[in-house]
Parts: sequence; C-alpha cells; structure tokens
Amino acid sequence: MNSLADYFQTDWQAMTLNDWIGTILTVVVFLLMIVAYFQVFRPKNRERLESKKHILFDEDEHNGDNDGGQ
Repeated sequence: MNSLADYFQTDWQAMTLNDWIGTILTVVVFLLMIVAYFQVFRPKNRERLESKKHILFDEDEHNGDNDGGQ
C-alpha cells in the first residue's frame, strides 16, 4: 500500500503557476459538470428541457434566413 501512496504524493511546493492554474481549472470544470448533470437529469426540469430540445432547428425558421447564408 505504501507504493500507491507514493504514487499519488504531490510536491505542493514545487508546483508552478501553470500547475496551479491547471489544477484549479480542472476542479472548477469538474464541479460545473456535476451541477450540469444534476440540472439535466432532475425530473423536475424535464418539461422545461423537453420544450427546448429543437431550439437549434427552430432558430432558422424565426430568422427567415432560409437562403443558406448567401
């Protein structure tokens, strides 16, 4: 078990600014993904999300831009 603990050991003093930025960014993105998953898979939000599932396709009809962008 000691070799596993040595494998995950971190030298916090040797970390550079880029290491800290990467670590903090990774943790923040991880937490935001957890929040997003809870919002998407919560049964309470089902109706609201189902009503918006075709929003990408409906946007073209509302703009009247059906000439392919030419």
